[in-house]
Amino acid sequence: MRESPRQELWVGMFVLVGLAAAAYLSIAIGNLRAGGAGGLEIVATFDEIGGLKPRARVVVGGVKVGQVKAIDLADDFRARVTLDVDEQLPLPADTSASILTSGVLGDQYVALEPGGDPTTLAAGDEIQFTQSAVVLERLIGKLIQNLGSGSSGDGGADGSDDAGGEAADEGGGAE
Repeated sequence: MRESPRQELWVGMFVLVGLAAAAYLSIAIGNLRAGGAGGLEIVATFDEIGGLKPRARVVVGGVKVGQVKAIDLADDFRARVTLDVDEQLPLPADTSASILTSGVLGDQYVALEPGGDPTTLAAGDEIQFTQSAVVLERLIGKLIQNLGSGSSGDGGADGSDDAGGEAADEGGGAE
């Protein structure tokens, strides 16, 4: 009987340590910060963002420097993406932003390409040079449409002369 309270204490401590480890891993995997943002918030506007999501990576030269904080619809019906990047990173004012995909079907992220302007972006500034996401479904659709119109276009050119002649013959016979 005397070992039971001690055993319960150890089990309780083990459960608390397990819950703390699970909470830490959840925060680490979710890319959450323990103190809120604290970085430099800049904005980029895109025509198409594809599958870009909040908390997606923001990279410079392949190195993660921040994350996507929010995605909103601007007044001109374009996607307004708020980026939270490291405030110690001096991004030139002519920096460009592109939405890229990790691999063929991977997650989308924002890649920043620094320019050569001596002035740097400040909090709330907007990146002027952007390149929208390539939507794979649209690209495949255009490819299929071009392949389909290419084969029927060649046959249609030859067939349209024949079809036009047949229509004229039928029309001539009806009169």
